[in-house]
Amino acid sequence: MRRYSPSEFLKPFIQTYLVIESQEELKNTLLPGSSIVLFFRIRGNVSELEEGSETSTPLFGLSGLRKKARIARYSPNSSMLLVLFKEGAASSFFREPMHEIFGMGLPMENLMQASKVREIEERLSEAKTDQERISRLENILVSEWRGSEFDPIIRETVRRIRSAKGDLRIADLIKGMPISRDSLEKKFRQIIGTSPKQYAGMIRMRDLIASYSPEKSLTETAMQAGFFDQAHFNKDFKAFTGQTPKEFFRSTSPRRFW
Repeated sequence: MRRYSPSEFLKPFIQTYLVIESQEELKNTLLPGSSIVLFFRIRGNVSELEEGSETSTPLFGLSGLRKKARIARYSPNSSMLLVLFKEGAASSFFREPMHEIFGMGLPMENLMQASKVREIEERLSEAKTDQERISRLENILVSEWRGSEFDPIIRETVRRIRSAKGDLRIADLIKGMPISRDSLEKKFRQIIGTSPKQYAGMIRMRDLIASYSPEKSLTETAMQAGFFDQAHFNKDFKAFTGQTPKEFFRSTSPRRFW
Protein backbone atom coordinates (compact mmCIF):
# COMPACT_ATOMS: atom_id res chain seq x y z
CA MET A 1 0.00 0.00 0.00
CA ARG A 2 1.32 3.43 -0.97
CA ARG A 3 0.12 6.67 0.56
CA TYR A 4 0.22 10.16 -1.00
CA SER A 5 -0.64 13.61 0.35
CA PRO A 6 -3.08 15.95 -1.43
CA SER A 7 -2.11 19.27 -2.98
CA GLU A 8 -2.34 22.43 -0.88
CA PHE A 9 -5.69 23.39 -2.41
CA LEU A 10 -7.25 20.01 -1.61
CA LYS A 11 -5.74 19.51 1.86
CA PRO A 12 -8.84 20.92 3.61
CA PHE A 13 -10.94 18.27 1.85
CA ILE A 14 -8.80 15.16 1.41
CA GLN A 15 -7.21 13.12 4.15
CA THR A 16 -4.96 11.01 1.92
CA TYR A 17 -4.64 9.05 -1.32
CA LEU A 18 -4.02 5.31 -1.13
CA VAL A 19 -2.85 2.97 -3.87
CA ILE A 20 -3.42 -0.69 -3.01
CA GLU A 21 -1.77 -3.37 -5.13
CA SER A 22 -1.94 -7.13 -4.89
CA GLN A 23 0.28 -9.50 -6.87
CA GLU A 24 -1.61 -12.47 -5.44
CA GLU A 25 -5.20 -12.83 -4.30
CA LEU A 26 -5.77 -10.71 -1.19
CA LYS A 27 -8.64 -10.56 1.27
CA ASN A 28 -8.73 -7.57 3.57
CA THR A 29 -11.30 -6.79 6.27
CA LEU A 30 -12.53 -3.19 6.06
CA LEU A 31 -13.92 -1.77 9.29
CA PRO A 32 -16.40 1.11 9.17
CA GLY A 33 -14.50 4.39 8.90
CA SER A 34 -15.39 8.06 8.94
CA SER A 35 -14.31 8.77 5.36
CA ILE A 36 -16.46 8.77 2.26
CA VAL A 37 -14.18 7.24 -0.38
CA LEU A 38 -13.77 7.98 -4.08
CA PHE A 39 -12.24 4.97 -5.82
CA PHE A 40 -10.78 4.08 -9.20
CA ARG A 41 -9.89 0.51 -10.16
CA ILE A 42 -6.57 0.77 -11.98
CA ARG A 43 -6.46 -2.86 -13.10
CA GLY A 44 -7.70 -6.31 -12.20
CA ASN A 45 -10.87 -7.18 -10.34
CA VAL A 46 -11.94 -6.16 -6.86
CA SER A 47 -15.09 -7.30 -5.10
CA GLU A 48 -16.71 -6.89 -1.69
CA LEU A 49 -18.04 -9.72 0.44
CA GLU A 50 -20.74 -8.80 2.93
CA GLU A 51 -23.26 -11.06 4.67
CA GLY A 52 -22.62 -13.95 2.31
CA SER A 53 -22.95 -12.03 -0.97
CA GLU A 54 -20.16 -10.85 -3.27
CA THR A 55 -20.44 -7.66 -5.32
CA SER A 56 -17.99 -6.50 -7.99
CA THR A 57 -16.52 -3.05 -7.43
CA PRO A 58 -17.27 -0.56 -10.24
CA LEU A 59 -14.38 0.88 -12.24
CA PHE A 60 -14.95 4.37 -10.83
CA GLY A 61 -17.28 5.30 -8.01
CA LEU A 62 -18.05 6.67 -4.57
CA SER A 63 -18.41 4.64 -1.39
CA GLY A 64 -20.55 5.92 1.48
CA LEU A 65 -20.12 5.41 5.20
CA ARG A 66 -20.92 1.96 6.58
CA LYS A 67 -22.09 0.49 9.85
CA LYS A 68 -20.77 -3.05 9.33
CA ALA A 69 -17.43 -4.59 8.44
CA ARG A 70 -16.97 -6.06 4.99
CA ILE A 71 -14.23 -7.95 3.16
CA ALA A 72 -12.49 -6.61 0.06
CA ARG A 73 -11.19 -9.33 -2.25
CA TYR A 74 -8.46 -8.41 -4.72
CA SER A 75 -7.82 -10.79 -7.60
CA PRO A 76 -4.17 -11.40 -8.59
CA ASN A 77 -2.47 -8.36 -10.18
CA SER A 78 -5.13 -5.92 -9.02
CA SER A 79 -4.69 -2.27 -8.11
CA MET A 80 -6.98 0.44 -6.70
CA LEU A 81 -6.64 4.18 -6.14
CA LEU A 82 -8.61 5.46 -3.15
CA VAL A 83 -9.35 9.07 -2.21
CA LEU A 84 -10.23 9.33 1.48
CA PHE A 85 -12.23 12.50 2.05
CA LYS A 86 -12.21 14.28 5.39
CA GLU A 87 -15.52 14.29 7.26
CA GLY A 88 -18.09 16.31 5.35
CA ALA A 89 -15.72 17.18 2.52
CA ALA A 90 -17.27 14.98 -0.18
CA SER A 91 -20.31 17.27 -0.19
CA SER A 92 -18.05 20.04 -1.52
CA PHE A 93 -17.73 18.06 -4.78
CA PHE A 94 -21.03 16.18 -5.11
CA ARG A 95 -24.54 17.63 -4.91
CA GLU A 96 -26.18 14.46 -3.66
CA PRO A 97 -26.96 14.29 0.08
CA MET A 98 -24.27 12.01 1.49
CA HIS A 99 -26.67 9.93 3.60
CA GLU A 100 -28.27 8.69 0.38
CA ILE A 101 -25.15 6.63 -0.38
CA PHE A 102 -24.86 5.23 3.16
CA GLY A 103 -23.89 1.56 3.03
CA MET A 104 -23.36 1.63 -0.74
CA GLY A 105 -20.65 1.87 -3.35
CA LEU A 106 -22.14 3.71 -6.34
CA PRO A 107 -20.78 3.77 -9.90
CA MET A 108 -19.88 7.32 -10.85
CA GLU A 109 -22.53 7.22 -13.59
CA ASN A 110 -25.07 7.64 -10.79
CA LEU A 111 -23.47 10.98 -9.87
CA MET A 112 -22.22 12.40 -13.19
CA GLN A 113 -23.13 12.31 -16.87
CA ALA A 114 -22.05 9.00 -18.44
CA SER A 115 -20.04 10.73 -21.18
CA LYS A 116 -18.10 12.71 -18.58
CA VAL A 117 -17.43 9.57 -16.54
CA ARG A 118 -16.04 7.75 -19.59
CA GLU A 119 -13.74 10.68 -20.36
CA ILE A 120 -12.42 10.71 -16.78
CA GLU A 121 -11.93 6.93 -16.77
CA GLU A 122 -9.92 7.14 -19.99
CA ARG A 123 -7.71 9.91 -18.61
CA LEU A 124 -7.02 7.99 -15.42
CA SER A 125 -6.42 4.69 -17.24
CA GLU A 126 -3.86 6.31 -19.55
CA ALA A 127 -1.72 7.57 -16.65
CA LYS A 128 1.57 5.67 -16.29
CA THR A 129 2.45 6.41 -12.65
CA ASP A 130 0.71 6.96 -9.32
CA GLN A 131 1.74 10.60 -9.33
CA GLU A 132 0.41 11.21 -12.83
CA ARG A 133 -2.88 9.49 -12.06
CA ILE A 134 -3.34 11.44 -8.81
CA SER A 135 -2.45 14.71 -10.54
CA ARG A 136 -5.10 14.08 -13.19
CA LEU A 137 -7.66 13.15 -10.56
CA GLU A 138 -6.85 16.29 -8.56
CA ASN A 139 -7.44 18.44 -11.64
CA ILE A 140 -10.83 16.78 -12.02
CA LEU A 141 -11.71 17.34 -8.36
CA VAL A 142 -10.70 21.00 -8.50
CA SER A 143 -12.94 21.46 -11.54
CA GLU A 144 -15.83 19.81 -9.64
CA TRP A 145 -15.37 21.86 -6.47
CA ARG A 146 -18.63 23.61 -5.65
CA GLY A 147 -16.98 26.48 -3.79
CA SER A 148 -18.73 25.58 -0.55
CA GLU A 149 -17.12 25.96 2.86
CA PHE A 150 -17.52 23.38 5.61
CA ASP A 151 -20.56 24.33 7.70
CA PRO A 152 -19.25 25.70 11.06
CA ILE A 153 -22.03 24.04 13.07
CA ILE A 154 -21.29 20.64 11.55
CA ARG A 155 -17.56 21.20 12.08
CA GLU A 156 -18.20 21.92 15.76
CA THR A 157 -20.46 18.87 16.03
CA VAL A 158 -17.74 16.62 14.62
CA ARG A 159 -15.19 18.21 16.97
CA ARG A 160 -17.36 17.56 20.02
CA ILE A 161 -18.00 13.95 19.04
CA ARG A 162 -14.32 13.28 18.47
CA SER A 163 -13.30 15.10 21.65
CA ALA A 164 -15.66 12.87 23.64
CA LYS A 165 -14.42 9.79 21.73
CA GLY A 166 -18.00 9.19 20.68
CA ASP A 167 -19.27 8.77 24.22
CA LEU A 168 -21.87 11.52 24.63
CA ARG A 169 -25.62 12.00 24.44
CA ILE A 170 -27.25 13.98 21.63
CA ALA A 171 -28.75 16.36 24.22
CA ASP A 172 -25.23 17.21 25.41
CA LEU A 173 -23.98 17.41 21.84
CA ILE A 174 -26.33 20.24 20.82
CA LYS A 175 -26.04 22.16 24.08
CA GLY A 176 -25.33 25.84 23.35
CA MET A 177 -25.64 25.43 19.57
CA PRO A 178 -27.87 27.87 17.62
CA ILE A 179 -29.82 25.06 15.98
CA SER A 180 -32.61 22.65 16.87
CA ARG A 181 -31.98 18.94 17.26
CA ASP A 182 -34.04 18.05 14.18
CA SER A 183 -32.30 20.65 12.01
CA LEU A 184 -28.85 19.53 13.19
CA GLU A 185 -29.57 15.87 12.54
CA LYS A 186 -30.90 16.61 9.04
CA LYS A 187 -27.94 18.80 8.10
CA PHE A 188 -25.45 16.36 9.65
CA ARG A 189 -26.83 13.42 7.66
CA GLN A 190 -26.70 15.38 4.41
CA ILE A 191 -23.09 16.54 4.87
CA ILE A 192 -21.41 13.77 6.88
CA GLY A 193 -23.35 10.82 5.49
CA THR A 194 -24.98 9.40 8.60
CA SER A 195 -26.75 10.55 11.77
CA PRO A 196 -24.85 12.13 14.70
CA LYS A 197 -25.78 9.13 16.88
CA GLN A 198 -24.48 6.59 14.38
CA TYR A 199 -21.35 8.66 13.72
CA ALA A 200 -20.66 8.90 17.46
CA GLY A 201 -21.05 5.12 17.79
CA MET A 202 -18.57 4.63 14.96
CA ILE A 203 -16.02 6.95 16.57
CA ARG A 204 -16.47 5.27 19.95
CA MET A 205 -15.86 1.81 18.52
CA ARG A 206 -12.89 2.94 16.44
CA ASP A 207 -11.28 4.58 19.45
CA LEU A 208 -11.86 1.47 21.55
CA ILE A 209 -10.15 -0.72 18.94
CA ALA A 210 -7.25 1.71 18.44
CA SER A 211 -6.58 2.03 22.18
CA TYR A 212 -7.03 -1.65 23.07
CA SER A 213 -4.34 -3.21 25.25
CA PRO A 214 -4.16 -6.95 26.05
CA GLU A 215 -3.11 -5.93 29.56
CA LYS A 216 -6.70 -4.80 30.20
CA SER A 217 -9.72 -7.06 30.42
CA LEU A 218 -12.43 -6.68 27.81
CA THR A 219 -14.82 -5.62 30.57
CA GLU A 220 -12.47 -2.80 31.60
CA THR A 221 -11.95 -1.80 27.96
CA ALA A 222 -15.71 -1.66 27.38
CA MET A 223 -16.36 0.38 30.53
CA GLN A 224 -13.68 2.93 29.62
CA ALA A 225 -15.48 3.43 26.29
CA GLY A 226 -18.80 4.02 28.06
CA PHE A 227 -20.28 0.52 27.73
CA PHE A 228 -21.66 -0.54 31.11
CA ASP A 229 -23.65 -3.50 29.81
CA GLN A 230 -21.40 -6.33 28.58
CA ALA A 231 -24.14 -7.89 26.43
CA HIS A 232 -24.78 -4.52 24.75
CA PHE A 233 -21.05 -4.08 24.13
CA ASN A 234 -20.67 -7.56 22.63
CA LYS A 235 -23.65 -6.98 20.33
CA ASP A 236 -22.42 -3.58 19.11
CA PHE A 237 -18.86 -4.84 18.68
CA LYS A 238 -19.90 -7.83 16.58
CA ALA A 239 -22.15 -5.63 14.44
CA PHE A 240 -19.19 -3.29 13.82
CA THR A 241 -16.43 -5.87 13.19
CA GLY A 242 -18.26 -9.07 12.28
CA GLN A 243 -16.54 -10.85 15.19
CA THR A 244 -16.87 -11.13 18.94
CA PRO A 245 -14.35 -9.04 20.93
CA LYS A 246 -12.33 -12.16 21.83
CA GLU A 247 -12.22 -13.38 18.22
CA PHE A 248 -11.30 -9.95 16.92
CA PHE A 249 -8.41 -9.23 19.26
CA ARG A 250 -6.97 -12.73 18.86
CA SER A 251 -7.01 -12.54 15.07
CA THR A 252 -3.91 -11.58 13.07
CA SER A 253 -5.81 -10.89 9.83
CA PRO A 254 -5.15 -7.45 8.28
CA ARG A 255 -7.89 -4.91 9.09
CA ARG A 256 -8.16 -1.29 8.05
CA PHE A 257 -10.52 1.67 8.42
CA TRP A 258 -11.75 3.24 5.18
